[in-house]
Amino acid sequence: MNGSAWVAFGFAAVFAVGNWIAKGYRPESRRSRRLEYLCKPATLAALIVAAGVLDPVADAHTRRVWFVVALVCSLAGDVLLMLPQDLFVPGLAALLVGHVAYLIGFWTHGPAGPALAIAAVVVLAVVVPLGRHILAAISRSGLPADLRVAVAVYMAVISAMLATALATGNVVAGAGAVLFVTSDSMIAWDRFVRKFAWAPVAIMVMYHLGQAGLVVSLLR
Repeated sequence: MNGSAWVAFGFAAVFAVGNWIAKGYRPESRRSRRLEYLCKPATLAALIVAAGVLDPVADAHTRRVWFVVALVCSLAGDVLLMLPQDLFVPGLAALLVGHVAYLIGFWTHGPAGPALAIAAVVVLAVVVPLGRHILAAISRSGLPADLRVAVAVYMAVISAMLATALATGNVVAGAGAVLFVTSDSMIAWDRFVRKFAWAPVAIMVMYHLGQAGLVVSLLR
């Protein structure tokens, strides 16, 4: 990895830690909110730069293009979700497009059929029970039916992205996808099923490590 990429990853790490601090230390205070407004988008911006300047392996140049698109969409989703207005659905839509871009990126050199079938079975065994709890909680809450449909579609797309990442055999990509999907699942659980005190920090830690892992996977 070249020097420019190291610098970009270094900035991403600093901003990510700043975001974690903002979410963990009096997250509703004005100071923490300002820190989040700076660090949350800056983390993804630095990862976009890192993805753009690193030297990917020979067969990953097209995949890199799609990963950059995914990161840009994720950045848009981050901004929408951190604003004081309830922009959950637009933020969800932006992140959904990001997952689709990651999925397309993995399919530029798609995984073998048997590996994908095995990965899909494993992912579905985890996601289906989790999804049932989340969708049932949305139904019980009296929220609009459209939201339930949107969340179901989102879960289907992230499941496809995760299964494909695992099936590629790229360990770093698989780990990054697992962390990213875990973060998304924690958001849904905390929002619709049951809140837990450490969710804000854990969600962002998993999210940033997952995104960084996906970027690093371009080197393998």
